[in-house]
Parts: sequence; structure tokens; C-alpha cells
Amino acid sequence: MKTIALISPNKSAYSETFIEAHRRLLRARVVYYYGGALPDCCEGQAPLQPGRLEAAMKRLRRSRGTSLQEDMLLRSFRRNRVEKVFAEYGPTGAAVLNVCRRANLPLIVHFHGYDISVRRVVERYREQYARMFDYAESIVAVSKPMVSALVECGAAREKITYAPYGPQDAFFDVNPLLSDKTLAAAGRFVDKKAPYYTVLAFARVLKSHPDACLYFAGDGPLLNSCRNLARHLGCENAVNFPGVVAPPALQNVYARARGFVQHSITADDGDMEGTPVAVLEAAAAGLPVVATQHAGIPEVVIHGTTGLLVSEHDVDGMADAMLRLLDDRDYAMRLGRQARQHVRDNFSLEKHIAILNALIDR
Repeated sequence: MKTIALISPNKSAYSETFIEAHRRLLRARVVYYYGGALPDCCEGQAPLQPGRLEAAMKRLRRSRGTSLQEDMLLRSFRRNRVEKVFAEYGPTGAAVLNVCRRANLPLIVHFHGYDISVRRVVERYREQYARMFDYAESIVAVSKPMVSALVECGAAREKITYAPYGPQDAFFDVNPLLSDKTLAAAGRFVDKKAPYYTVLAFARVLKSHPDACLYFAGDGPLLNSCRNLARHLGCENAVNFPGVVAPPALQNVYARARGFVQHSITADDGDMEGTPVAVLEAAAAGLPVVATQHAGIPEVVIHGTTGLLVSEHDVDGMADAMLRLLDDRDYAMRLGRQARQHVRDNFSLEKHIAILNALIDR
């Protein structure tokens, strides 16, 4: 069993469930580093801090083109007998590249979305990405549009591995009754998820189904704006914003909800989804999904078969799709059954982890 350094800029973020899955399920001895793209912490160990001698030699290292923090990370890799480095997000891979070179360690870089779509990020790291693409053993993409974006940025196609996320297995255990006129949504309240469009579409749905409810879990900078929008539209009593919700509670909601809704868009700065985990989880739970033709979503939501797709920014189209689910429970159940089977066959967490294990083992 190989020892790998798994590096993430954040120790724990509620929206980064895929990183937690990597920590728990990869077939390797995982040494977990965090605290920025060039990490300064290692789980279960003292922070990567310099002693007096290292601090005194800081100027000398600068003249050699290395940093004190890189030296600390290199020493930690050697102390932990790291055999391969697995970097979460492109900027992390770029930041640890010099250390990997000095230690002659293979590097796997897992891209997730913003790191190859936000224009200022791509431009800032373009030269570093080029060097990283040249050195990296493997580059992981979670959607087919992401594969194309990586190639366009200069990555060699033969180095790229397509490995879409998978939902937690517990979502497959949900018994979807679709009994309530509840439409569920979950995710960060950020530009690329355009949560305000979901609220606008739902407000139109209430004209035909005044007893319907929107359950919108998550947190983020646009949450308060969406609350204010619901008040302005007069639907605040029909929209529940519970904040961050743990998976078991979310699964209880999915057991009764009529469908799942998400209106992802390409943000003004270019930010895009990869393959949204929330969409995969809802489909695994047997819910039909109403979403947009955006990034990796059409790989999961097959229009008219596992859910309904609309164009980005099409609020009327999204409202009509929501109404189809609320008007016809049998139709919603058929879509939900097919959605669950599609995710089980093509997007299981087991498949995702197996692909990554193969990259680690080779």
C-alpha cells in the first residue's frame, strides 16, 4: 500500500464532501496536508514551522529559488515517507510542484471546477499550469467539458483521466415517496449556482400550486439576498432556508420531496460547475432533477429520461419544469427511478474511487 500526501487548501468545508471521501476511501496510507495551496499543516502532527536554523537560512534559500515553506513541506514528505502526491485543485498542484520535483515524487492533480474555469485564476496560473501539466503523472477531470478546458489550457490529453464524482452510498438507501409538494435544493449560495433564479421560478410555481414548498439548504454570500427576494415576492412562508444541513437530514427531506432543483450558470468571471455532487445525491435518492444545460450536469440529467433541463437564465422554463413534476407525480416517479439507475450505473462513488486508486497504484 502506497503512502500518499493528500493536499487540500481547506481542512474541512461542508461543500467539499468529495475530498472527505478521498481521505476515507482511497486505497493508500493517506497523510493529509491542509492550510493553503502550499500547506502549513499536517493532520495529527505539529504545524510545519521552521526552527531557528531554518529561519536564519531563509535568505540563502531565496537566492536558490526555494522558499522556507517549501523546505518544511519537503522535510515532512521525507519524514512521512510519502511516495506520491495527490493535489486537490489546480492551484494546489502548481504550488507543490517545486517540492515534488526536488523529492522526485509523482504528482496527481485533481481539478474540480473554478480552477480551470474562472478566467482570472486560469490567467494567473497559466505559466505554472504549463509546468505542472508537463511534470504531472496524471490530471483528473470531473466532467467532459472540463477535459476540453484542460486540453485548451495546454494539458496533454493522454494524461487526463475522466473521473466524475459519486454520491454517498446512503443516498441510494432513500425510499423516495415523492409524496409532498416539496421541491428540494442544496448547495452554496454563490454566483455559479444562481439561487435567486430558483427562487424566482418557484414564486411563479406558487400561482398554480399555492400549497407547494421550496426547501433550500446551504449557506453562502447570496443567502441573505435570496431571503430578501423571497420576502419581496411574497413567498417567504413557502420557502425554507435551513442553512447547512447534514446528509442524514437531507436524506429525510428527499424521501418526501417531489424533485430536486438547481439553476447553475456560468458566472460573469467564468466560474463553472464540475459535476455537482448535490445533483448526483438527489438523483441517487430517486428524485427527478430539474437543472440547467451547464458543465457536467447533462451527463447526469438526461432530459425527459432522468429529469428536465432548461437553458441557463431561463426562469420561465425552469418554472414550467417544476410544474410538470408537481402536476404529475407518476411522471416524476418514473423520472426518479431512471435517475437512480443512471447514477448507480455510471456515477457511483465506488467507480470514482476505483479510478483514483488505479492512478495511485500505477
